[in-house]
Amino acid sequence: MSSELLDTRKVWDNALVDIELSVSRANFSTWFKGTHIIKIEEGTVYIGVPSQFYKDWLADKHHKTILRALRGVLPDVRAIEYVIAREDRTKPVKERKERVMPAAELPLSEHYVNRSDNLNPRYTFDSFVVGPFNEVAYAAATAVVNEPGITYNPLFIYGTTGCGKTHLIQSVGNQLKKGNSQCKMYYTTSERFGGDIITALQQNTIQNVKERYRTYDVLMLDDVQFLSGKDKLQEELFHIFNTLYENNKQILFSSDRHPSHITDLADRLKSRFAQGMIVDVSMPDHESRIAILKTKAANHNFHLTDDLAITIANEVEGNIRDLEGVLNRVMCETQIKGRQLDVADIRQIVKNNLRPQKNVSVKELVERVARYYDIEDAAIYEKTRKKEVVRPRQIIMYIMREDFNISYPTIGQKLGGRDHTTVIHSCDKVRSEVEVIPSLRREIEEIRSMLK
Repeated sequence: MSSELLDTRKVWDNALVDIELSVSRANFSTWFKGTHIIKIEEGTVYIGVPSQFYKDWLADKHHKTILRALRGVLPDVRAIEYVIAREDRTKPVKERKERVMPAAELPLSEHYVNRSDNLNPRYTFDSFVVGPFNEVAYAAATAVVNEPGITYNPLFIYGTTGCGKTHLIQSVGNQLKKGNSQCKMYYTTSERFGGDIITALQQNTIQNVKERYRTYDVLMLDDVQFLSGKDKLQEELFHIFNTLYENNKQILFSSDRHPSHITDLADRLKSRFAQGMIVDVSMPDHESRIAILKTKAANHNFHLTDDLAITIANEVEGNIRDLEGVLNRVMCETQIKGRQLDVADIRQIVKNNLRPQKNVSVKELVERVARYYDIEDAAIYEKTRKKEVVRPRQIIMYIMREDFNISYPTIGQKLGGRDHTTVIHSCDKVRSEVEVIPSLRREIEEIRSMLK
């Protein structure tokens, strides 16, 4: 028994080395401290965790990372179970006992992604918070559920990172699956789709892979922007798309930008995307941020007071992932400290939890904005008044001022020696228009997401 426990400790220590490289330092110190392997039995690793809160969080957020790390040490690992059990390190190894709480546990199917379709069971319409920032996309998604393959086919949802696009397209899949267990569906990212195609080409099995994709009743493809410049992948997707579309099979796409703004994307694919419905999700407004926080807290059986929810919503103006990251830290520190946190605690958590924006040079900013609007970088610096150049240049000035607090004279100097009064006029113009032109606001949000 002692040698078995000693081996499990070595296995876990080795796995933790890999896990530490895969997650942030804050996540590692928060969620993996106090974990250990209880036993390894018939390919299943039983991991002891300090509480139900840790158990739910590791199962939901870090399961794939843990499984991959364990398989790197023990290739035969098939599954993981998380058990509430504290390890007493004050005792010699040979005297340690398994301490497992006989708490009722949810079936594994309610925790984990289904390998056959890659759908996360937690991504449902019931857990999706609807607000002004996503209500059109939500309405389109629910319409697809009512008439799959007919209404809004394909459905293309775009928006900045972390605003719920994946949640929404998977909600469609889970709802259709719930209504018809025989419905064959598949969710994947464009990166994984590319991996499938490339591997098949190398192994001369491309026909088999194409046939597999063509059998799905519902295909959900995430992060379409990954296909930029990848001509062979675009070609294969084009043919798969045509087969599914002609047979009234539902197709859903997501991207961090409108398809017309994805560089090096074939016109025939852009045309196919435009056949259905293209809709955006933007950053959540203040009221929606509060609703999201309250909903996610309730899902974890955590009481978040109105004052704290409002404080977090005021302090975190970013995307849903930013909100969730701060809320997770709040729940964790509440448990650790054993008391209700106050506003000062929340502000400190926000300060420590949100990553500062990456330093971006003027050259990089110009390059990315120019690429976004499909113009030459050099045109930004020229003394031209062409409309297709003036607006991107004004947006660059606005972002330099708003996001990086660069002085007006310096902005003018960096962008071709322009007078600071021109810069002030440009920034004021964008600042006023962004409040009343939703399309301009979305474009700026997408550009900002590209800079992170």
